[in-house]
Amino acid sequence: MKALTYIRWVAAAGFMAATPLFAQATTVLERWEEDRTQIFDAAEITKDDLQWIARPLVVFADTPNDPRFQQQMDLLAERLEDLAERDVIIITDTDPSAQTALRTALRPRGYMMALVAKDGSVAFRKPSPWSVREISRSIDKMPLRQQEIMDRRALGQ
Repeated sequence: MKALTYIRWVAAAGFMAATPLFAQATTVLERWEEDRTQIFDAAEITKDDLQWIARPLVVFADTPNDPRFQQQMDLLAERLEDLAERDVIIITDTDPSAQTALRTALRPRGYMMALVAKDGSVAFRKPSPWSVREISRSIDKMPLRQQEIMDRRALGQ
């Protein structure tokens, strides 16, 4: 099952890369708003693009074949909706030679997962895969997330 999830993820990433530029005229934020469960490549995003809008969860590896990267992607795929509910945008970066803005800002060594808060600060960096449950608990402890929960309760959502 996990291998099938990863194959679907790789196929989706390949489709996105093969899609002509004119078909991708929308911004990353517009695409994320349409489907908050999709996964983005770090080459198309900077940390500032998402400030106060989303919580970037960036998964780095030196290659998509890294077992920790594959395990992390499987764990995320199992509960994408839970992350979407918390305004998390999942971003991957498996090409160190590309030197993306996120790779330059977060400076990973090999595999690393980092969560960036909505204010742009780094909430955590992890050297090994985490479950969505662990990630969600960390997010739910953040002051801004606590305020979001209270606001939703007040609105009756």
